[in-house]
Amino acid sequence: MDPVTIPLARPGDAPAMPAESPLAMPTQTFARFSREERRKPLLAASLASPVWIRLWVFGGGLALTAYGGWEMHNVINVSGTTALQWLLLVLFLANFVWIALAFTGGVAGFVSLLMQRPAGLPPVTALATRTAVVMPIYNEAPSRVFAAMQTMAEGVSATGLGSQFDFFFLSDTTDPDAWIGEERAYFALREKFPADIRLFYRHRARNTGRKAGNIADFVSRWGGAYEHMLVLDADSLVEGETIVRLAGAMEADPDSGIIQTLPLIINRNTLFARLQQFAARVYGPIIAEGLRLWMGRDGNYWGHNAIIRTRAFADHCGMPELKGKPPLGGHILSHDFVEAALIRRAGWNVTMVPGLVGSYEESPPSLIDLAGRDRRWAQGNLQHTRIVGAAGFRWATRHHFLTGIMSYLASPLWLAQLVVGILLVLQAHFIRPEYFTGEFSLFPAWPRFDAERALNLFILTMAILLAPKLFGVIVALTRSEERRAYGGTIRLVISSLVEIIMSALIAPIMMLIQSGAVFQILFGGDTGWKPQRRDDGSVPISDIVRRHRGHVALGIFTGIVTYLISPSLFAWMSPTILGLLLAILISWGTGLVSVGIALRRFGLLWTPEERSPPEIAERANGLQAHYGDFDQIDGIRALHGDARLREHHTALLPHLPRRRRGEIDRDHVVAEAKIADAETIADASHWLTAREKTIAFSDRALVAMLAGLHKGKEHPK
Repeated sequence: MDPVTIPLARPGDAPAMPAESPLAMPTQTFARFSREERRKPLLAASLASPVWIRLWVFGGGLALTAYGGWEMHNVINVSGTTALQWLLLVLFLANFVWIALAFTGGVAGFVSLLMQRPAGLPPVTALATRTAVVMPIYNEAPSRVFAAMQTMAEGVSATGLGSQFDFFFLSDTTDPDAWIGEERAYFALREKFPADIRLFYRHRARNTGRKAGNIADFVSRWGGAYEHMLVLDADSLVEGETIVRLAGAMEADPDSGIIQTLPLIINRNTLFARLQQFAARVYGPIIAEGLRLWMGRDGNYWGHNAIIRTRAFADHCGMPELKGKPPLGGHILSHDFVEAALIRRAGWNVTMVPGLVGSYEESPPSLIDLAGRDRRWAQGNLQHTRIVGAAGFRWATRHHFLTGIMSYLASPLWLAQLVVGILLVLQAHFIRPEYFTGEFSLFPAWPRFDAERALNLFILTMAILLAPKLFGVIVALTRSEERRAYGGTIRLVISSLVEIIMSALIAPIMMLIQSGAVFQILFGGDTGWKPQRRDDGSVPISDIVRRHRGHVALGIFTGIVTYLISPSLFAWMSPTILGLLLAILISWGTGLVSVGIALRRFGLLWTPEERSPPEIAERANGLQAHYGDFDQIDGIRALHGDARLREHHTALLPHLPRRRRGEIDRDHVVAEAKIADAETIADASHWLTAREKTIAFSDRALVAMLAGLHKGKEHPK
């Protein structure tokens, strides 16, 4: 289908990018750091440390872990302790300590939110500094990202402070058709906007360093013109007033390096995504407030919806490559944690403001999509095992790294704990006892358990695990406006029960998915870099069966084996077994839009933003239809059929270095030969591969050759 021609401004009307204003961005080292390199805070408040909150969170968490470990020891130490039982105790402690810390942090957040609403940021009437709003994009649907950026730019302009902001699309797109779609959308968008809103677009020929490299390229070439940059993701939406307040907060606090918002999840329709949306809205503020309280100025950065002091970033966040090959070497995937650590090491503050409204994002629409994203995040977090001990990092920073690492190691540790438990039952039923333990005894040490203590410990563990969710529900119930926004008391309670039950069923599936990802990474498997699917389309049932058939088979095997060993063991493991048995049904059902909408009609899993959508979300969603023609563009036909687009496109291309004699790019030669051999544009479109199209679009001479072809007839599919 030929693209719709949209009038474009003349290429000379406005540059695609402003004049470069370079900033040096030296590569950092993890091996050395001197305290003398750390800047001194300018404000007395930057020296304060939340000592008492940290004492409660970490002291209380460790005390709770010690109590849990003691109880587990009493469970297994009925008649002496075997090696397998000691291993079970170690695995239990490794898992328990993290949920204990989450519990004590949740208690702190719960008490704080009961006493007062979380603080946001004050309104701003004037700004003295300039801020770049940057959106890195990689093979995204142009309609989504350009509609979002237009909406945010309009919001900032409405505050009357639009002249202090520039908006940048930083494209790393490798799909040639999406690249041309982005350019068409950009030119169409730029034509609409008044002169006081400056929109820019840059496409990198090579996406070196992935997202971190994309941001670094911007900072090192244009960062000198901006005191701050607000970093977005492709699914980000931030209200104009919120953007202005973030810039004002950076001006007001000369010690701030990063200010991180708490993005709320919106625009979700599948059951799986609505479960995440509901959980993040109800339980997320409890966890975030607890984090804010104990972190203080030692906060973390989540890679988007945060404002950063540009020069501090340039001076201290030049990302080194890790020695060795991927998956644990090479480019650092989860660069945001590392950037926060480096900025904090240099003496700048990293803070979070969960009470600031107007920051939004989206979430994966299905379990399989979440698994794909988790695979990349798992690799990034496991890379942090090589960074956590870096010189000069604050102890709170190291805790952030350890939390991220353990969020993925917890799954194989849980799996190992289940396996050891089954082995202990097998040993008790079928294998001779271990006669030689660490203690002298005239009798063999049979692996026995105290059933009553085991039940009490299980109840304690579940209570600690579920407490933050209960806290979130209680806080929502105590606020009449929020309670009504969730659909009232009954709907809120039922929705929470639905979320808890579904989370319990999904948990064993995610345990196996994450365990498999961890094992693949440890054995050298690299995840690569694939774009995230962001729509609500369902996954084909054949893909679901293929991805989950192993989980179902393991559930059947585990169910049969545990029942034959001991009916009580089968009953104990039944929640895990049930989740695995239903893996295909759960993955399929939760990925359906129809199921999510059906629950919405009954008022279940409602969130305040879903019942009363933010204006920015409605505006962005409405604009997507306007940009929809740019999502399915045939780049060759678009450039051939629209002379002004072709003129704009070639004006954006960088000048290629002259080829050295004897150096031949085979793909370039093949692309040139195919275009030269083509009689019609249909021939070229049919013959050129994606790689060859990218090369053709990057070369002015080849673009001119494409323009000279006849239109011709379509090739048969």
